[in-house]
Amino acid sequence: MKMLNLIEKIFKKPACVEYLLPQGFRVYAVGDIHGRADLLKDIHRLIEEDAARDQVQENVLVYLGDYIDRGVFVREALDMLCSDVLPGFRRIFLKGNHEQMMLEFLENPELLEPWVQLGGQSTLLSYGVKVSLSDFSRNKAESAQKALIDSLPREHFSFLSNLKLCFELGDYLFVHAGVRPGKALSEQIPEDLLWIRDDFLSSGEHFGARIVHGHSIVSSPEILPNRINVDTGAYASGKLNCAVLEKDRVRVLSQ
Repeated sequence: MKMLNLIEKIFKKPACVEYLLPQGFRVYAVGDIHGRADLLKDIHRLIEEDAARDQVQENVLVYLGDYIDRGVFVREALDMLCSDVLPGFRRIFLKGNHEQMMLEFLENPELLEPWVQLGGQSTLLSYGVKVSLSDFSRNKAESAQKALIDSLPREHFSFLSNLKLCFELGDYLFVHAGVRPGKALSEQIPEDLLWIRDDFLSSGEHFGARIVHGHSIVSSPEILPNRINVDTGAYASGKLNCAVLEKDRVRVLSQ
C-alpha cells in the first residue's frame, strides 16, 4: 500500500495545475513527416509566418521523428532538414522508430524484410535502390545494403546518426512514441520512447511531464491533460500538423 501511495504521489498531477514553458520560449512541435517534403515546406512557411506575428525571446522547433519511409520524397525531406531553412530557430531533431530501423539495416542486412514491411521501400527508392518484394535472400539484402550505403549522402547519415531520443523543456517532454506508464522519466528505455503505443495511449496518469509525441495516427491532433499527439498520418492524409506551446497555452498549425 505504501508503494502504491508513492507511485500515485509521483505520477498523479492535480487537474488544476497548469503545464508551463519557461518565460520567453515558444515551442513548435512537428509531427511525423514520412517523406512528405512538400508538406514539410508548407509547415515551415506557416511556422515562420506565425513566429513573425508575435516575436519571443527564443523559438524552439522540435521535430518528433519518422522523417523517412512511406512517402516518396524521403531524400528531399532530409535535404530540407539538414539545411538551415528557418534561421533564428533552435532546432531539435528526435529519432523515430523508422530511423532506428534504417540505421539497424545499415548494420545488419537481415533486417531488410521487416524494414520494407514498415515502409522502407520508399526510402530505398528515394536513393535509387530497388528491391524485390518477393526475394529477401541474404545476397539480395547485402546488395541493397551496399547500394544504400554507397548512395546515402554523408550529411544524411550524420543527421540520422545524431538524432535525440527526447527533449525536455519546462513541464513538457518531447518524444517520438511515448513513455512507459509507471516508470519515472529518468528510467525510460529507448525501445519504449521509439515504439510504445497501447499502454501509453490508454493511460490517464500523469507521467512526470506532459508528453508531446507522434507515432500513433489520429484523424486530428489530440490535446489531452497528460499528452499531446500531432501525428495525423501525413504521408497518406496530406495533413502535417504542428503543436505550438507557449506559457500555459497550446494551439495547432496545419495546412
